[in-house]
Amino acid sequence: MTNQNTLTTLRDSATMRWTALLLLSFAMFCSYIFMDILSPIKDLMQSTRGWDSTAFGTMQGSETFLNVFVFFLIIAGIILDKMGVRFTALLSGTVMLVGATINWYAVTESFQGSALETWFTNNLNYIPGFDELGISPFYLGMPASAKFAAVGFMIFGCGVEMAGIMVSRGIVKWFKGREMALAMGSEMALARLGVATCMIFSPMFARMGGVIDVSRSVAFGVVLLMIAMIMFVVYFFMDKKLDTQTGEAEEKDDPFKISDLGAILSSSGFWLVALLCVLYYSAIFPFQKYAVNMLQCNLTFTALDPNSFWASDTVTIIQYFVMLVAAAAAFASNFARKSLRFPFLALAILALIGFCYMGYMRQSAATVFSVFPLLAVGITPILGKYVDHKGKAASMLVVGSILLIACHLTFAFVLPLFRGNEIGGIITAYTTILVLGASFSLVPASLWPSVPKLVDSKIIGSAYAMIFWFQNIGLWLFPMLIGKVLDKTNPEVIAALENGSITAEQAAVSYDYSYALLMLACLGGFALLLGLALKVVDKKKGLGLEEPNIKA
Repeated sequence: MTNQNTLTTLRDSATMRWTALLLLSFAMFCSYIFMDILSPIKDLMQSTRGWDSTAFGTMQGSETFLNVFVFFLIIAGIILDKMGVRFTALLSGTVMLVGATINWYAVTESFQGSALETWFTNNLNYIPGFDELGISPFYLGMPASAKFAAVGFMIFGCGVEMAGIMVSRGIVKWFKGREMALAMGSEMALARLGVATCMIFSPMFARMGGVIDVSRSVAFGVVLLMIAMIMFVVYFFMDKKLDTQTGEAEEKDDPFKISDLGAILSSSGFWLVALLCVLYYSAIFPFQKYAVNMLQCNLTFTALDPNSFWASDTVTIIQYFVMLVAAAAAFASNFARKSLRFPFLALAILALIGFCYMGYMRQSAATVFSVFPLLAVGITPILGKYVDHKGKAASMLVVGSILLIACHLTFAFVLPLFRGNEIGGIITAYTTILVLGASFSLVPASLWPSVPKLVDSKIIGSAYAMIFWFQNIGLWLFPMLIGKVLDKTNPEVIAALENGSITAEQAAVSYDYSYALLMLACLGGFALLLGLALKVVDKKKGLGLEEPNIKA
């Protein structure tokens, strides 16, 4: 006989719970693709649009400008706490789409020679106050297309970061008291497949038909954001039905107060987690924007015959299918019954080897780096499950920091030793990229699920917004810093380009990345120190970061 006092809701159904997660994950998957859509074609942006490393880095860093300096992320957190997950989902999707469309138009041929290009050439070269502080998203001499693209990227950045905190809040809502770390880790692992998708398809669209057009790559990203908007709409109705079943008023009962921020900022644990997030993400996301170009500058690639199979679009589709098999099998191995676990793992390993072989045969830096999220997809659910049942979240952050340092130092000092050694360079690159992706998976599995342990549930949205705001400072600063470091530490490349002794295409793949990578390794070093400090504070104050999320 059914117990009438037991309330059964969508949240109590594992199928419905994970369906909601899948909708949010796929939307973020699409946004991750657009976030890095220009990263694998940095060389083409320099040769076709005149974006040097400083212009490229300034444009990429502009994504977080409004979030940081106009405090939009704080506003987004307040919107989330006051208006709820559903409203914020639709708003963030719309904002992302508007910004992406502007970004696309900025790199089209139609923008070249237009009145709008003339206006951007003649304006935004000096912004009072911002220039004096050294934080302007534009500068004198910045290509007009880069300026206008930066405007669109700023708007997109507002939407994507709002979506990020909304998704975190949504997962807490659907999974609190259940497998929350597993859910957050799985969401981020699946979303990060967008990085591989971007690396594989962006160069293909840019070079399609033998005619280079970078706007096709951006248009591909815009179409995917339209699909993301549909995912948010479907989630809207699922979430609304959940609140109808529970009788909750969707997080709007407690109005936002300034004192809420005071409660968040007074927590030493919160500060350590926030700063860890800044350092960790600053060492990864800005690097992603330059990783393909870094590989182009350090690995030896052989030009393929345009008529060969390995240079065709067909192999791109096949490689992407192999990637999906590797990711799906690795992910499924975490949930399969014991008898099927080994077959899934074997399939994942074989598919991963095939994927790497195809990347090598294609002689493309973008396809080499596309392996970045694949190991993470397989181990993030394992880590999330471990945190849910065993704890040790702070310890995982320490391990992740150590791996982060090792990877950037390998890129800086070991990979260049293999320049000219095609096989050795590829093996070193693949191994390091896989380990870097694995280290990054420690963050969503351990850091994000720790936030609800540090603040009151009614201000979780504001807490995530504060962390994302701090994170965005690093995501604004370090793409620009990497670009400036590259130009400053490669004066011979800049001089040769200016005097015409090398072409823009040659200059784009001639940079020495050692100093930029050493800077990122230092971020990992600081993250390691903060991780150790977090373990001390957790033990002293009993924050529960080392304790499991699911109590026996």
